[in-house]
Amino acid sequence: MIDPTVVNLSRLQFALTALYHFQFVPLTLGLSFILAAMETVYVITGKQIYKDMTLFWGKLFGINFAIGVATGLTMEFEFGTNWSMYSHFVGDVFGTPLAIEGLMAFFMESTFVGLMFFGWDRLSKPAHLAVTYIVALASNLSALWILIANGFMQDPAGARFDPTTMRMQFKSFSALVFSPDAQAKFVHTSIAGYVSGAMFVMGISAYYLLRKQHREFAARSFRIAALFGLISTLAVVTLGDALGRMDDLLQPTKLAAMEGLWHSAKGPAAPWKLFALPDDAKQRDAFSIGIPYVLTPLVAHEWNTTIPGIYALERAAKAKTVSGIKAIIALKSFGASHDPAALAAFRKHENDMGYGFLAQRYAPDQNLSAITPALLPAVLAKTARASIPNVFVEFWSFRIMVGLGVAFIVVFAFGAYYSLKNELEKHPLVMKAAMLAIPLPILACEFGWVTAENGRQPWTVYGWLPTFQSASSHGIGYMIFSLVGFVLLYSLFIAAELYLMFKYARLGPGEHAVQPKPLPVPARPVFGQPGYANKPWQ
Repeated sequence: MIDPTVVNLSRLQFALTALYHFQFVPLTLGLSFILAAMETVYVITGKQIYKDMTLFWGKLFGINFAIGVATGLTMEFEFGTNWSMYSHFVGDVFGTPLAIEGLMAFFMESTFVGLMFFGWDRLSKPAHLAVTYIVALASNLSALWILIANGFMQDPAGARFDPTTMRMQFKSFSALVFSPDAQAKFVHTSIAGYVSGAMFVMGISAYYLLRKQHREFAARSFRIAALFGLISTLAVVTLGDALGRMDDLLQPTKLAAMEGLWHSAKGPAAPWKLFALPDDAKQRDAFSIGIPYVLTPLVAHEWNTTIPGIYALERAAKAKTVSGIKAIIALKSFGASHDPAALAAFRKHENDMGYGFLAQRYAPDQNLSAITPALLPAVLAKTARASIPNVFVEFWSFRIMVGLGVAFIVVFAFGAYYSLKNELEKHPLVMKAAMLAIPLPILACEFGWVTAENGRQPWTVYGWLPTFQSASSHGIGYMIFSLVGFVLLYSLFIAAELYLMFKYARLGPGEHAVQPKPLPVPARPVFGQPGYANKPWQ
């Protein structure tokens, strides 16, 4: 068993590096397609202002892209350094989409980013537009393969445990790629990035309009961003609903924690909790306000479906734990003797193996064979309780994300309406709201990530491998040193991003360009003066 402090520090370090990195990803996803849209208009209309828009927003995209790459490279190495047991258990499956992401998406993106920035005078208009679209496509392909890897952690489709190697092995590559959880998360996350990019462009454009600067440039940028953002936000809400339905089917513990559902919801009158203060220790709400007749149709898309609550899920977890203990004991026996009877016993209980691993934490000396009938009820109760994620964190991270999404619809809708009517400058409140909202979509993305990953706990691979068994056996001193180092380094990256973004946004389009100084023209020498070569042919 790995020191729990090391496990917690490993989780904290990965969470911080992921949260730092994920501040840059949404802008990359969103700005890439906004650039493609602006350049498309430029190629169709030939109007210089749309090229200026593409160049200016492209500069801000480039700053964000470069720093995003720097913060993301370390994360893949963390799986090997800090999560070696996890990497051993699922490396054959999990490593494949990560490798494809690096070879197919990241390298393609990096290559064509260079062509996008430096190919304006070397490529034809259609060719350069194609390059910009390839950059946007590659950015989203990168997100696709990362989320396929993450989808495997949420729902390990396409793999099967091999008791001989003690590893998850490929069963179906197509099942891994087309996992419903992975595909739903990819679309939801990508479009959330479009919302972030749209709010970024709209907010900075509003800043120019409020200051009466670059008015035509800002008005056109604002309109494109507002329309793009409104469509994207509506799509995010719709796809978020589909993702919630996926959680209901695949991760009922996540859904129960997300809704603060202690008791099973029966019938159409079940209330959806608008506000609550979940108490994880007492497993009840200290206070709650609900809206009746909303939860069941919202989650199940039906009126009479029963949605299991935490108490019911804990009872089910106890039964799975009994089966999982038998699986681990049979697996240990098979490893020692390769007895076919032991293998058959393991296969019978194989799907509950993860609960056996989870129970090891509460067994005497982590030995499941040492659990006596007298100790079994206590082990089952602790394991069942541990199978539920932190309800307070899950409940509120989900609601903050949803609340921000609703606010974005309002801001984008008013922005698009007044922009299309050419009355935007008559409504400074809308422009100020757009400015203040610039960081909020990224904050919503962060809370969405917390909702997804906290809801998966206590597993690194849902239902198969507990988090406390996945970390590397480092010392506490090493973990503290590396954690502090990452925090300082990534804070410098964010400071650099903010400095550069503020600098070039304030300068505005065109004003930051350094014009080459003309070379001095030497005076023409006059006949008879020094410097004039007195030759017949002159």
